Amino acid sequence: MRRAASPRARRRFGQHFLTDASVVDAIVSILALDPRDRVIEIGPGRGALTTPIAVVCDNLAVVEVDRDLARTLRHRFPGVEVIEADVLQTDLASVADGPVRVVGNLPYNIAAPIMMRLFDGCASGLPLRDAHFMLQAEMANRLAACPGTRARGRLSVMAQYHCKVEPLLTVDAAAFSPPPKVTSKFVRLTPHTPDTPAKNLEALQTVVRTAFGQRRKRLGNALQSLDLDLPALGIDPGSRAEEIGVSGFVAMSNQLHGRGG
Repeated sequence: MRRAASPRARRRFGQHFLTDASVVDAIVSILALDPRDRVIEIGPGRGALTTPIAVVCDNLAVVEVDRDLARTLRHRFPGVEVIEADVLQTDLASVADGPVRVVGNLPYNIAAPIMMRLFDGCASGLPLRDAHFMLQAEMANRLAACPGTRARGRLSVMAQYHCKVEPLLTVDAAAFSPPPKVTSKFVRLTPHTPDTPAKNLEALQTVVRTAFGQRRKRLGNALQSLDLDLPALGIDPGSRAEEIGVSGFVAMSNQLHGRGG
């Protein structure tokens, strides 16, 4: 009997399927899976990572928006919970059912919204143990960017507020089919409690969004609409958003919240 062809990559979903067995092996080694782990895989595609994860873990769910791939995954992995849905419209907390590990080869065009949604979930009760994502190298660098570097932005601050960020593995484009036009990186995000928690997460998001929304301006001008007293916080109004650490943004958001902002 002729074997059915694997579903083709669809550009509208930003699909680049991982095909390099050595990269899969390296990722599985990094994950150090335990049979008791509850795992949610985002964007399993053709199942390159699903296969070794399912061998170890009995409690695996995958979220796949492509109906053809979802149908194939149900056939190949009858013991895996296949959720045919857009992850941006999926309540991961309801899927988690307890402490959860999230892994995924994220579509590059929606990777940032997926992670921001994950951070919001952590703040609202998602019991995340850790997350491991394959990302465009540029985005991985943004996640880990230190203050004072050009790569630092809104995503850097929010990621580092919620998690410890660790780039672990650089992956060449040839490891995927079709190959993307960029190098990728596999990163680990481990939730942590910030040294100085924000009193209100919405206030923190507002300050970060406003500051980086006009990143060419100095903070005193970029944040003028929020009427913050930056010198009182020890922050130079002449500095720029990318120069400020997480604690500085928390201090600004706490001042804003204290004023009823």
